[in-house]
Amino acid sequence: QVQLVESGGGLVQAGGSLRLSCAPSGLPVGWYAMGWFRQAPGKEREFVSAISRSGGNSYYADSMKGRFTISRDNTKNTVYLQMNSLKPEDAAVYFCAAAQVATRYSSWFGTTAAEYNYWGQGTQVTVSS
Repeated sequence: QVQLVESGGGLVQAGGSLRLSCAPSGLPVGWYAMGWFRQAPGKEREFVSAISRSGGNSYYADSMKGRFTISRDNTKNTVYLQMNSLKPEDAAVYFCAAAQVATRYSSWFGTTAAEYNYWGQGTQVTVSS
């Protein structure tokens, strides 16, 4: 059974930092492109960042560029999202997602929720002003 477990959320002041982790079980993360999405109350789930299976390609939503960094450590079967210079509008539940990708597509990553097969339960990020 595949489970994606996010951790690292919490309360932080504006301008602060958090590092989210996603540790899948029952899923060798090295076979998957990974993504982060977020959903604030009353809003649609939105794309945050993604990283290819190979780790060589990553992508960010415009509002996260320069502030967030996605990375992966396949030896620890973990994907990270380092979030710096947090703003109140970054407050949301952050979700980790995995998309199984064949080796020949190892540089691919997805930017829409429909492209991902597995999802975590989310971790809450709250940013105080």
